[in-house]
Amino acid sequence: MRKRILLVPDGMADEPQAALGGRTPLEAAETPAMDRLARGGVVGLVRTIPAGMPPASDVGNLSVLGYDPAAVYSGRSPLEAANLNVGLGPRDVSYRCNLVTVTNGVMKDNTADHVSNDDARACFAALQAALGDGAFEFHAGVTYRGLLIWRGGEIVPCTAPHDILDQPVAGCLPGVAVGAAGSPAAAALSDLQRRADEVLAGVRPNTQVWFWGEGKSPSLPRFRDLYGLSGAVVGAVDLVRGIGRLAGLDVIDVPGATGDLDTDYGAKARAAIAALADHDLVWVHVEAPDEAAHMGDLRAKVRAIERVDAEVLTPVLAALPRPDVLVLPDHYTPLATRTHAGDPVPFVIGASLPGAGGGGAMAFGESDAAATGLLVPSGPALMRLFLEATG
Repeated sequence: MRKRILLVPDGMADEPQAALGGRTPLEAAETPAMDRLARGGVVGLVRTIPAGMPPASDVGNLSVLGYDPAAVYSGRSPLEAANLNVGLGPRDVSYRCNLVTVTNGVMKDNTADHVSNDDARACFAALQAALGDGAFEFHAGVTYRGLLIWRGGEIVPCTAPHDILDQPVAGCLPGVAVGAAGSPAAAALSDLQRRADEVLAGVRPNTQVWFWGEGKSPSLPRFRDLYGLSGAVVGAVDLVRGIGRLAGLDVIDVPGATGDLDTDYGAKARAAIAALADHDLVWVHVEAPDEAAHMGDLRAKVRAIERVDAEVLTPVLAALPRPDVLVLPDHYTPLATRTHAGDPVPFVIGASLPGAGGGGAMAFGESDAAATGLLVPSGPALMRLFLEATG
């Protein structure tokens, strides 16, 4: 049985940068392993974000794993709840609860200055102690990422905090953006957010909460049932691990994997290689390029991409008998906007597939991928192409 790696450097795709001579961060980064795959494999663009859906990591990562988001997506936060083993009843709603920094009414940081795990857990514990009243529950995730569970609650449309960086928040409070601010549910959620901010003022000054990613319990077909393969996931963030659990993948714990720029890239590679011993496919997710883009840090984004290539992809390729690897980001995260975009992203499959197109690329990047003329539609088409090329 062939062994396959799906490597997703989150938010890696970007726009040309003047500071890089018109190249993108991916094109400017030193990525000899990705470029070697491109010269011998299949390169093209793929729509990870179906038309009409938000260009978010939940939608994008469902796509790269071979699911049709339009058929299975029910919101981001319920996917994260699955990883935290927070059960959702049919009438319960899960919201992502970010710890953020709002200064003078402006969203300055969607990560509360990259709050540590210990400080974040103290914040969520204080919120649960003060406001967890049966209807509402607060759960800590990884660093700034937590959950609000509203038992028997309602879905109120909310805005992702990374979509409004350096913008006033008043027009983006629960329900406001869609004209539903006057509904009882939106009023209850806004009041809870206000009370939560008061609680945190005594725990971690200059830290507030922000609710978004709302949804109800999802249902995903098992990956093995769809593709006949056993699988595992190596990732730090609750979203990716939650998708893995719902898909029936084994979720691998990796000490040192943080979901941030300081993640242990090498540890992820070693965990993935070990998991290949008893799995057909291992999905490796690296959050760092996306975090750098949300920070607007060009140098950090280039460096994160280079570390993925050198510390994850290179050892993985050395351990595989064949380059049966698919590399792609889940979406664009342009440095110019510091949020996500839904343009087709570049991908490379290490194995060749005569007749598939996508050959002739000399390097892996947005321009080279577009130049091949291969555009794969959203949904399961890319996973099927990967499995055909490596079958």
